[in-house]
Amino acid sequence: MSKAISAISAAGIGLRNQHIDEILINKPDIPWLEILVDNHLAQGGLIPAQLDAISELYPLALHGVSLSLGSTSPLDMHYLQQIKNLAIRTNTVWYSEHLCFTSVNGHYSHDLLPIPYSQASLNHIVDRISQVQDFFGEQILIENVSSYMNFVDSTIPEVDFLCAVAEQADCWLLVDVNNIYVNQINHDLDAEHFIDSLPLNRIKEIHLAGFQEREDFLLDAHNHPVSKPVWQLYERLLQRKSEIPTLIEWDNDIPVLSVLLQEADKANQIRHNVEARE
Repeated sequence: MSKAISAISAAGIGLRNQHIDEILINKPDIPWLEILVDNHLAQGGLIPAQLDAISELYPLALHGVSLSLGSTSPLDMHYLQQIKNLAIRTNTVWYSEHLCFTSVNGHYSHDLLPIPYSQASLNHIVDRISQVQDFFGEQILIENVSSYMNFVDSTIPEVDFLCAVAEQADCWLLVDVNNIYVNQINHDLDAEHFIDSLPLNRIKEIHLAGFQEREDFLLDAHNHPVSKPVWQLYERLLQRKSEIPTLIEWDNDIPVLSVLLQEADKANQIRHNVEARE
């Protein structure tokens, strides 16, 4: 699950079906693409053929939403084998998943459900990630999630929990800056402290996306451009380490391809500005 990607520190975008034809025809200058793995597990047909063609043109990363690392149900080994097969077929650079659960006892949610940040949860998550990494034969990336509730059983600050997971499971981190800001507003979390506390040697990727404002909370809807405070947090993280691959996510109300590329250009400009001041 690896490929030489010398330009990957430049910002890429999430590949969405609406843009595949345009990308295959025009071959825009995109350093890398990330695919939602759950949209590409079917065998045969047009979409797998298109993905194979895309993988010949661009480095690809896999991003999953259904592994359910936080669940107490056994890991779905058939699902993991499908992901492994896809990664081999497309010569994927890495595979990432979320620090959450999405199913229990055969019942599946369409949401990334949070877990309590406790010692018991930490032990459970570390064991599950270790199982997955043993199966793949390499490290995976774990992403921090947005949430809309707190657990009374949580005894460990979120960023400390995330750092402990990375260290004890010996995995990489995918830092979603938008999720950090959403949680700051929803839970009065200190986003700057979160950014400053992240272990730089563990961060393999950054996600940027847009949220939706609700009456008394922010929804991680991925349907708007990246907000100004998220750009500011992103710059703060790059000031600690500028060469981190960045990905623009846009999953709902998907605009034309040029809008995503403009967001990627903003990320690249921020990185260039940070490096020019170093």
